[in-house]
Amino acid sequence: MADPATYRPATGSIPTRPGVYRFRDEHGRVIYVGKAKSLRQRLTSYFQDLSALHERTRRMVTTAASVEWTVVSTEVEALTLEYTWIKEYDPRFNVKFRDDKSYPYLVITMGERVPRVHITRRPRAKGDRTFGPYPQVGAIRETLDLMLRVFPIRSCSAGVYRRAERSGRPCLLGFIGKCSAPCTGEISEDEHRQLAEQFGDFMAGNTQKYTRRIEQRMRAAAAALDFETAATLRDDLQALTTVMEKNSVVLSDATDADLIALAQDELEASIQVFHVRGGRIRGQRGWTAEILDESTAPDLIERALTVLYTDADAPREVLVPVLPSNRAQLQELLGPRVDLRVPQRGEKRDLLATVGENAQEALRLHRLKRTGDLTARTKALEDLGEALGLDEPPLRIECFDISHSHGTNVVGSQVVFEDGLPKKSEYRRYSVRGEAARDDTASMYDVISRRLRHHLDPPEQTEEESRRFAYPPALILVDGGPPQVAAAQRAFDELGITDIALAGIAKRLEEIWLPGEDYPIILPRTSEALFLVQRLRDEAHRFAITYHRTKRGRAMQASALDGIPGLGPARRRALLDRFVTVRAIREAEVEELTDVPGIGPALAQQISTALRSQQAPEATTSADTAADGASEVAVNTATGEILDP
Repeated sequence: MADPATYRPATGSIPTRPGVYRFRDEHGRVIYVGKAKSLRQRLTSYFQDLSALHERTRRMVTTAASVEWTVVSTEVEALTLEYTWIKEYDPRFNVKFRDDKSYPYLVITMGERVPRVHITRRPRAKGDRTFGPYPQVGAIRETLDLMLRVFPIRSCSAGVYRRAERSGRPCLLGFIGKCSAPCTGEISEDEHRQLAEQFGDFMAGNTQKYTRRIEQRMRAAAAALDFETAATLRDDLQALTTVMEKNSVVLSDATDADLIALAQDELEASIQVFHVRGGRIRGQRGWTAEILDESTAPDLIERALTVLYTDADAPREVLVPVLPSNRAQLQELLGPRVDLRVPQRGEKRDLLATVGENAQEALRLHRLKRTGDLTARTKALEDLGEALGLDEPPLRIECFDISHSHGTNVVGSQVVFEDGLPKKSEYRRYSVRGEAARDDTASMYDVISRRLRHHLDPPEQTEEESRRFAYPPALILVDGGPPQVAAAQRAFDELGITDIALAGIAKRLEEIWLPGEDYPIILPRTSEALFLVQRLRDEAHRFAITYHRTKRGRAMQASALDGIPGLGPARRRALLDRFVTVRAIREAEVEELTDVPGIGPALAQQISTALRSQQAPEATTSADTAADGASEVAVNTATGEILDP
């Protein structure tokens, strides 16, 4: 436990202007980010008598080893910079809203030459039309399936679209009428874009003109005795009606609004958001957060508004249960046209109460789930620390694995678990070459040495690139038995590392091997510690073999292009980036090859002739399909067995 007096800055050196400050621990890791209207007034409040501080604040300042600050011009700049740094550093003592699930969105990529509709959980690109988030992916898939009957726009991936363009044949969706097939010229790109705009217009709430239009066409077809067309239009109308019924009207004035509700206790909080567009609920989102500072309800609402609208536009109305304390700054962030208020009466107040009930239920379910998970994780870390003879439970564990195919394309993986949970943002991959790739133990020695050297002497990198990798683990696990553990220990000894524990896990009998020990540690079959170690080992193996397959697939594709005069590494990469597989390059016309940067007409003709003159179809097929996942072979380095997923 550090004494805050050891790193307290001189009061006169702290500016009185607005700014953002960061507390760091002894390893340089940011553990808390805050903002202040006056940096001097706020920071000096942290260095008063420890007994006068709140318990959570006292724990933070005694964990920290230094403090730094950045001056900004306005409080709004401080608000956005604080949000950016919390996202970047993930400080352990800040309130961090974590989605209780990964929400799907319906996205129309209007920025592409041929717009595409798809469902995604990833961040959306600028220019896309986005609808959601939706609570259940099944519901939005059903909605999309119904909508494609009436608005048959493209929903395929870029690779499928390019293959259809080259072959002149649409995919299955084109044959069954759920895509208008712009890839084969069945509809022009301009007409397809208009169709995509109509799709987005309907999803945005402008529904009546499309239902009226289909109804008029249906009646006209029936009057003309074209009953087949009338039946098709009837089904289309029913599909649109079903989609509209899924989004019931909740506000009679067709308002665009976000309603944000909060439920909290002393330890945790739950935020729920209803996105209402055109008077209908178009999406729902929720977060839960562990309260690690002195945040009040206005503070949590401020944080929720910052998360929602720093990188996105706010609707006309934002309705909240309590106003944030710095309303003026948040109003500037939202924009002058946005009405931020607490509804006092009527249907909007009633709907906000419903959102609040959802927040209360989400908090209740989160407590039940978290209690079980936290108990199991705590038990696992305590049992593992006790079994390995550690002074404290290993709160940060890194696990390493090696993967290869018969000694080629050797790669290593590093996965990170903190507090018993995977932290995927800090996973790392290693490419092993040269003498280090001669066998598994040499590869493990190379990977562990590189990891530890980076910790001891980080290379010239930005703070964002180096801060996570340089943070030391409490325990390093390697996938393997005594040989792999001995190789890792050799790296520890050469670099003088003594403050990090080391162990290995052998797969067959789930044995834990310690350096220099003749006999392994056998954890009970029902032990939570064993389950944790197995998860670490399996995750490291999955991450390693995924990287290995990617690397091997590219290498096999590139090897098929070797030997063609004038086709160097850069041009081979450009060809594979454009066509993905050697088979696609072989089937492409010479004119298509010349579209690739660096490929002229003469070289294109030479590539086409060389590939089409190959006389080993079996070998060619194997090379082509390997990158697509067929004939996959990898070696488990712990047992030597060949895996065939």
